[in-house]
Amino acid sequence: MMTELARRADTEPSTVLEEHSWLGAAIDDDTAAGRFASWGSSTVIDEHTGGPVIPRALFEALHARAGLTAAWPVGNAGLLHVYGYLLSSVPTPYGLKRDRWLDGALARAFGLPDDEFVPWARASSLLSRVTVAAQDLLARPVRTADGPSGRMRLALGDPTDSDADAVALVYGIDERLITTFPVASGAAVLEEWDADPERRRWNAAPEA
Repeated sequence: MMTELARRADTEPSTVLEEHSWLGAAIDDDTAAGRFASWGSSTVIDEHTGGPVIPRALFEALHARAGLTAAWPVGNAGLLHVYGYLLSSVPTPYGLKRDRWLDGALARAFGLPDDEFVPWARASSLLSRVTVAAQDLLARPVRTADGPSGRMRLALGDPTDSDADAVALVYGIDERLITTFPVASGAAVLEEWDADPERRRWNAAPEA
């Protein structure tokens, strides 16, 4: 299903958003609740592939639906990393961006049920579920560093707290979330961070 939705979202994004309550109506709910304010800015230009992970038409349709102003390729990180990634069909060295929400690895890394981040598995919006889990972990950062965009914060879950085969990573700048995804080794992430702590990471972008 998601492969076909992602294909259609490339050319008729507004229609795809409207057709599924876990997309369009969920974004409406997130907007009404002010959830996007908890997220910073991100670029859709992936740091590994060098290209956009979603097309411009989808980028603009998402922000229009959320009532957010954005200038391609930089937009709201929550909107892009949650709903944009769900509809991304661009492969990366780590697989498809939507896998983090659908395959259960990230949910397990947070100590949650496998389907916690499957968008249609709950009545609440996917963004609301992701925001709660990510904010809770980011409140306990293992690394911080001051950069040109603000205080960057890195949080890693404790693999001994769950039955997961991965570690949950959450990254934010100041009080705003940027992204969350599962990693195989928290130690490797810390080693990379410590080698260049002031570098902006994981497709974060300066605030407009």
